Amino acid sequence: MIPELGHFALALAVVIAAAQAVLPLIGAARRDAALMASAPSLAFGQFLALALAFGALLWSSVVSDFSVYNIAENSQSLKPLLYKITGVWGDHEGSILLWCLILALCGAAVGAFGRALPAAVRARVIGVLGATSAGFVLFSLTVSNPFVRLWPPPWEGQGMNPLLEDPGLAFHPPILYAGYVGFSIPFAFALAALIEGRVDAAWGRWVRPWALAAWAFLTGGIALGSWWSYYVLGWGGYWFWDPVENASLLPWLAGTALVHSAIVVEKRDALKIWTVLLAIGTFSLSLCGTFLVRSGILNSVHAFANDPARGVFILVLLALVIGTALALFAWRAPRLLPTGIFAPLSREGALVLNNILLCSIAAVVFTGTTYPLFAQLLAGAQISVGAPFFNAAVLPLAIPLFVVMVIGPMLSWKRAALAPALIRLWWVALAALAVGVFATFHTAIFPALGFAASVWLILGAFVDIIARIRLFRLPLATSLARLGGIPLAAWGGAIAHAGMGITVAGIAGMAIAEHRIVAIAAGETVDLGGYRWTLEDLRDAPGPNYSARLADIRVTRDGRVIAVMSPGRRSYPLQRTTTTETAIRTNLLRDLYAVLGEERDGKAVLRLHVNYLAPWIWLGALVMAAGGGLSLADRRLRIGAPLRRAAAPVVAA
Repeated sequence: MIPELGHFALALAVVIAAAQAVLPLIGAARRDAALMASAPSLAFGQFLALALAFGALLWSSVVSDFSVYNIAENSQSLKPLLYKITGVWGDHEGSILLWCLILALCGAAVGAFGRALPAAVRARVIGVLGATSAGFVLFSLTVSNPFVRLWPPPWEGQGMNPLLEDPGLAFHPPILYAGYVGFSIPFAFALAALIEGRVDAAWGRWVRPWALAAWAFLTGGIALGSWWSYYVLGWGGYWFWDPVENASLLPWLAGTALVHSAIVVEKRDALKIWTVLLAIGTFSLSLCGTFLVRSGILNSVHAFANDPARGVFILVLLALVIGTALALFAWRAPRLLPTGIFAPLSREGALVLNNILLCSIAAVVFTGTTYPLFAQLLAGAQISVGAPFFNAAVLPLAIPLFVVMVIGPMLSWKRAALAPALIRLWWVALAALAVGVFATFHTAIFPALGFAASVWLILGAFVDIIARIRLFRLPLATSLARLGGIPLAAWGGAIAHAGMGITVAGIAGMAIAEHRIVAIAAGETVDLGGYRWTLEDLRDAPGPNYSARLADIRVTRDGRVIAVMSPGRRSYPLQRTTTTETAIRTNLLRDLYAVLGEERDGKAVLRLHVNYLAPWIWLGALVMAAGGGLSLADRRLRIGAPLRRAAAPVVAA
C-alpha cells in the first residue's frame, strides 16, 4: 500500500509540475494577478507530493519491503538502519527521486523567500523551475520508477553496494545534489530576465545569494566525495581526474565565475549578458554531469547506471532544457544593452579576467573529459586522457588566477591604479617568495610554487580587511574595535579565498608524498618517510555480512611507536564483492596511509604512503564553503534587493 501511495504521489507531482510550468508564465505574460499568485502554491504542492513519494520509498527501505524491486536489489534486512535510510539515494532510481525532491524544494524556496520579488519575476522564475522539474519527475515516473513491484518477493534482498556503506558517501549525494540543483534558481532567474528583456542591479542582487548558496553546497559535496575516494577506495590520492569527478568540477568552476560576475552586475550594472550566459551555462553543466553519470557511457567507479533508454531520455531532456535556454538567449540577449562602463584596470576588470581564467580551465576539463567519448563515437578510437594532460593544461591557467584572486580585491571600482595595490601587498609577496625559495631547496619546483601560492592566497585574502581596520596605523584597541564594522560578506570572501590557499597547500604537500608497494611476511620491516613499518600479523576477522583479512602494522620512529594500523580486505559473499579497508593515522600535518592487497606466497602486498598536508585539501574546501555561508549571513543579502525604479525596460532600438 505504501509503495502505491508513493507511486500516486509521484504521478501527482508530474501533474502539479506541469501546471507550475504553464499557469504562472501565462499569468506573467497577461499580467493576471490570480495566475501569478498561484505560482508559490503550485511549487509548495509539488514539493509536498515529492516529499510524500520520497517518504514512501524511505519507509519501504526501512521496513525491508522486498516486494519493491528497487529495495530488493539494493537493500537487505540486516543492513544497519543508517544505511537503510541513506541507501535510498545510493542507487539510480532513489538518487533521481532525491534530485527531483531538491529541485522541487528550490521552487518552494523561491515561493517562500521571494515575497519581496515583483510578482511577474517570481511567477516566471517558479514557472521555469516547474518546467525543468516536470521533465525530471516524468523521467523518474517512466523509465526510473523506484516503486516497481516484484512478485513473488524474495525472502532477502541483494544488499547495498558495500562501497556505499560509509558515512562519508551517505551524506555526499544530498549535499552534492543541493549544489547541482541549487544552480537551477539562477538559471530560472536568467530565463525570467530574458523573457522580460531586462537585467539590472536588482537582478544581480536577487541572483547572488542563490548562486552563493548553491556554490557552497557544491563545494562541500565535492570535498566529501574526494575525501570518500581517499579513505575508502584506497587509491592513495585526492583527485584522479576521473570523468565523474570532472563532471562535478565543471559546474563548480562555472558557478565560481557566476558568483563573481553577479557582483559586477549588482555593484556596477555591467556584465549583464555574460552573467545571464553563466547562469545558463552553470546549470547546463550540472545537467550534463547528470547525463554523463546516469547514461552509463562513462567507465567510472562513480557511474552506476547503465541503461541506454535512460540515457536517451536524459539526452532528449537536456536538449530541450539547454536548447530552449540557449535559443531564448540568442533571441533576447541582444536587447540587453550594456550600461556599466569601466576601465580594464579596475576591480571589474579583475573580475572579468577571473571569469576568463575560470572558464578557460572549465573548457580544458570539458575537452579532456568528453574528447575520448567523441573520438570513440566518430572514429572508433579508444583514447584515454589522464592526469598528465589535465595537470599540464590547468597549471598555466591556475597561476595567473591565483595572482588575480589577491590583487583584484585591492583595486578600486571603475578605474584603478596598479601601484597602490602592489604596495599594499608587498609583505604578502615577500612572504610567498621566501616560502617558495625555501621549499625549492627541499623539493621540486612545482611543489615549491604550490607552497608559495598557498601563502600568497592565505595572507593576501586578509589584506583588504587589514587595510580597513588600519592595523598598525591606529592604536591596536581602535583597530580591533573597527573589526565589528567589517561586513560579513567581506569576511566571507576573505575566508573563502584563504580556504583555496589551504587546499593549494594540501595539494602541494601531496606532490611530495612518499609511497612504496612492498610484499613482506609477518615480522618483516620496511622503511618509508623516516618511519619504520613492521608487519606484525595477518589475521581473519569475521563481520556481520562479510569476512575480513587484516594486517596489523606497527609504525615507529626513533624507537617510539607512532601508530598501530590494521588495513584490510572485506569479502561480501552475497554481493560477490571485495572491498579495501584503508588504515589512516593523521596529525593534520601528515597522513600515514596503508592499504592491504592480495597475498602472494605467504606475503602481504602492502601499499604504504606518507602523505604530507593531505587533510588540508578537504579542510580548505570546508573553509571555502564556510566562507560562502558566512557571506549569505550578511544582512545586505538577506534583506533582498532594492525596489526597481519605475522605468521602462532598457531595450535596443
